[in-house]
Amino acid sequence: MDDQEPVVDPSRPVYVYVQVADHLAARIETGELQAGARLEGERELAEEYGVAIGTARRAIQELRDRGLAVTLPSKGTFITEQPPEG
Repeated sequence: MDDQEPVVDPSRPVYVYVQVADHLAARIETGELQAGARLEGERELAEEYGVAIGTARRAIQELRDRGLAVTLPSKGTFITEQPPEG
């Protein structure tokens, strides 16, 4: 991540895991994270966003719930192909 405003702001009235998931979703939408790309592990995401591992885990679950990612046991979490807008 760059040195702009922090992505996660605990004072906002939005759960921190949702803030992380929203930021990751935005990165997917802009094409920064491509379909098929492997998402960083929970520890790496937690460190990158400055959150607890449990928060990173919940953010990944949120991405799965939104249909943006799929986790394959022993393989990792991958960005899914998004349907074209229309």
